[in-house]
Amino acid sequence: MEEQRHDQSRHPALDYHEFPKPGKLEIRATKPLANGRDLSRAYSPGVAEACLEIKADPATASRYTSRGNLVAVVTNGTAVLGLGNIGALASKPVMEGKAVLFKKFANIDCFDIELNEPDPEKLADIVCALEPTFGAINLEDIKAPDCFIVEKLCRERMNIPVFHDDQHGTAIVVGAAATNALHVAGKRFQDIKIVSTGGGAAGIACLNMLLKLGVRRENVWLCDIHGLVHEGREVDMNPQKAAYAQKSDKRTLDEVIDGADMFLGLSGPGVLKPEMVARMAENPIIFALANPTPEILPDEVRAVAPGAIMATGRSDFPNQVNNVLCFPFIFRGALDVGATQINDEMQLACIEGIAALARATTSAEAAAAYQGERLTFGADYLIPKPFDPRLIGVVASAVAKAAMETGVATRPISDLNAYRDKLNGSVYRSALIMRPVFEASRLADRRIVFSEGEDERVLRAANAMLEETTDKPILIGRPEVIAMRAERAGLPIRPDRDFEIVNPESDTRYRDYWGSYHELMARKGVTPDLARAIMRTNTTAIAAIAVHRGDADSMICGTFGQYLWHLKYVTEVLGRDGLSAHGALSLMILEDGPLFIADTQVNPVPTPDQIALTTLGAVRHAKRFGVTPKVALCSHSNFGNLDSDSGLRMRAALAMLDAEPRGFAYDGEMSIDAALDPDLRGRMFPGARIEGAANILVFAYSDAANAARNILRMKAGGLEVGPILMGMGNKAHIVTPSITARGLLNISALAGTPVAHYG
Repeated sequence: MEEQRHDQSRHPALDYHEFPKPGKLEIRATKPLANGRDLSRAYSPGVAEACLEIKADPATASRYTSRGNLVAVVTNGTAVLGLGNIGALASKPVMEGKAVLFKKFANIDCFDIELNEPDPEKLADIVCALEPTFGAINLEDIKAPDCFIVEKLCRERMNIPVFHDDQHGTAIVVGAAATNALHVAGKRFQDIKIVSTGGGAAGIACLNMLLKLGVRRENVWLCDIHGLVHEGREVDMNPQKAAYAQKSDKRTLDEVIDGADMFLGLSGPGVLKPEMVARMAENPIIFALANPTPEILPDEVRAVAPGAIMATGRSDFPNQVNNVLCFPFIFRGALDVGATQINDEMQLACIEGIAALARATTSAEAAAAYQGERLTFGADYLIPKPFDPRLIGVVASAVAKAAMETGVATRPISDLNAYRDKLNGSVYRSALIMRPVFEASRLADRRIVFSEGEDERVLRAANAMLEETTDKPILIGRPEVIAMRAERAGLPIRPDRDFEIVNPESDTRYRDYWGSYHELMARKGVTPDLARAIMRTNTTAIAAIAVHRGDADSMICGTFGQYLWHLKYVTEVLGRDGLSAHGALSLMILEDGPLFIADTQVNPVPTPDQIALTTLGAVRHAKRFGVTPKVALCSHSNFGNLDSDSGLRMRAALAMLDAEPRGFAYDGEMSIDAALDPDLRGRMFPGARIEGAANILVFAYSDAANAARNILRMKAGGLEVGPILMGMGNKAHIVTPSITARGLLNISALAGTPVAHYG
């Protein structure tokens, strides 16, 4: 079976590495090189200025070069995980993969360096000579005990962080998992007996870390291929192993396993037998980390110890001990403060951050990446998943703080909260632009009713609202369903305790609600019976009535169903007293900045008056995000060259806008390329009123606006905030079925902002 699975995965894996171009890395320029001026600055003579600045002050290298964000992954290929001594060249795919992980998880640039040098002292000489190039060194897959020698020499001679990930990265993740395993088991580090197998670099580092966490040296029993490491043993010994030598006449794993609270395996398959597990302490902790086949399989453990807490190195079992939880973020924090080393305090801070994150509520993004897995803290969820976006903010900031507190930071960060927000902004791309909206929303306690309260995305958004804002969520749905789904998602929130519920099946306000709806709709063909039926089944109408009656300040709907269907009920109930839906605005967060698109949903073919109102609404919202509006009225026509339908309507809308003084830049009608390319626009119409690229595009057809929105979202990697329903006095917002839990949180912050703060 294992061979068949290997054959099925081999060719796809090889294709992944070969196509569309060989390897997993490439180098890209970060500055333009389009003309002679660029060339003179990038190379001669302009480059000399940067060189002289660095010569005068070496610390400025992090300002004028990529060194401050550049890591080297260095190996000689003598101990590649699961493959052994395959040599430097054969190890290159692994090192390229490590570089990709640095970039993916922490936006750290990385070069993989494979060296044909088996001698540890010579290898250390080569690594030390690389110091001018890199901000940090990640040693990888170097056999023990050579790895100890290389790391020691490099740490002594280099003034940048040197981190052997096989040792310390594994030790940190094991430390975090062990911290939480003991929490689940109700045990303490200082009380437990540990039996470990392996004795290599990772195993020794893990034991060293467990001692720092409180384990007593006399309670550690280390075995390797020759049996127990004991006093007087001479076979296959080194100083690192000797530190764990026991004064004992026992000689085998089978003899020392009795009563052990924890087994830590970094050795080989099948080393730990079920009958040994049966003799361990009650609810044993078993970390069987050999790859690809662990020392014992989880099913074998459960058969003899149902209460065991298990971790492996594999992704197809719970609690995968994966170094990617650690190394990108510990380097991120170290680089950002210019640390000269990665010390014990920084590693312990990393452990504390990872462990605490697993005990917190699971992020929506991690849940989406690992659909079908129960990500609730407990025996099967001791450490976060690698794709949990909160890791970078929690772990890197903790590492940076520890570096500053221990005096190894050469570029201390003055505001750690702002630094953490910046890190979160690198993964939650909406975080930075949404900050002014969240700050405004905290000025008032608004009640936000979600019409689809049973949706898991809504539950996650409601939980985040309670954690991050002062707004109060109200959920429409069946309490038992909401409670069950919240528990299944690992969320601590529960109906009525943490938020209000409107239960369509039995709410005491049912008579009042259908009566209000009938009163509003009696002359639009809605009978009392129909009003009753709608208030039992139509959660959008229920939410609208809740806002109408003052039981909520704003509503959010649309996680399923068609936008205009929801809009019908929203406008029927709330579209009065001067309120009407002018248009839907989508904020697209792109690599080069924000771009607003309107109207994406409301008016299929807007009139000039609707276009003008949409423009004014879009401008108000852009100001809420701290964006200086530059509006382009988009059409197939450019500044009057075509009398097309869109051109005529945009021209009329421009005249309406011109009828009064406006405090923002706008112009039209123009094509999208003219709106976004100021050089092209300048050639077409030198007298245009906006400078630079437009950041608000108002379209003549909702189909065109919606198509642009979806192309940017699906093909250009744009992140959408919205749609934002304009013209309804912030009483209602209608999202689309593709929205994420984070997107719902962003919309709730918009809904939670008093109208007075709309700009």
